[in-house]
Amino acid sequence: MEPLRILSDQIAEITRTTVALAPNMLAAILVITLTWVIAFLVGKISSSLLGRSSLRRSLVEAITKLSKLAVWFFGGLVAATLVFPNLTPTKLLAGLGLGSIAVGLAFKDIFENFLAGFLILLRKPMRIGDDIECGDLQGQVEHISIRDTFLRQRSGELLLVPNSYLYKNPVKILTDQAKRRISLEVGIAYGEDVEAARKIISETIAALSTRDTSKPFDIFTTGFGSSSIDFEVRWWTGSTPKHEYESRSEAVSSIKSALDNAGIEIPFPYRTLTFSEPLKLSNEDDEA
Repeated sequence: MEPLRILSDQIAEITRTTVALAPNMLAAILVITLTWVIAFLVGKISSSLLGRSSLRRSLVEAITKLSKLAVWFFGGLVAATLVFPNLTPTKLLAGLGLGSIAVGLAFKDIFENFLAGFLILLRKPMRIGDDIECGDLQGQVEHISIRDTFLRQRSGELLLVPNSYLYKNPVKILTDQAKRRISLEVGIAYGEDVEAARKIISETIAALSTRDTSKPFDIFTTGFGSSSIDFEVRWWTGSTPKHEYESRSEAVSSIKSALDNAGIEIPFPYRTLTFSEPLKLSNEDDEA
């Protein structure tokens, strides 16, 4: 009969505790309900107010979620202290502090991407539709979320890049302006007339249909190559990769044709071999 008595005492103790905590539990339920209502209203208000600003939609959604999480955090804190009277806010915050350290270490990369995405969305260094380069990555920005940036590569694949990678590394925004300067190296043989070649190249670049005529172009003699006198040609065209490819293709074809028509040689690479001892030459007839 002893086990039954112990069980009966335990049930009675649980009943007394439940009855004693019933008002607190009802209050906690009321707090949770009120928290849900406040979080809903805060989300609606923040979304409506921020939606009228110039902030990006992804950033507005992130701020709205953070606002609702803050309301739920404080509401949950109040509800927990009501259900567990011995659990003071100080003790609960201390426990959450230790727990947050463990969670922070476990989800370091996620939080890092979240913060980087927040800063990218806030600063707006790049726009949707921009062509960018970051390290070995190239593509057009299709979407920026709070964690990833969606890049459409030139070969058609969609690449999801963690925002922390873009934030930590230099990013070249190719389409930040409508025009971009490109350059091309051209070499002529050492025996050719440098000034005549410069004039022909200048006339060819001036006639390019893909060149931006509102900006000047430059032609510099840059040095003595292994097989040629080298020029660097620089001109302006559209800023997208397609504009660059089309303009560079037209320039290469036009310069090659113009130099060929003028009889100016574009040399193959030459290599001079030097032997320390004279070579003995022979042919099959001599050996026979």
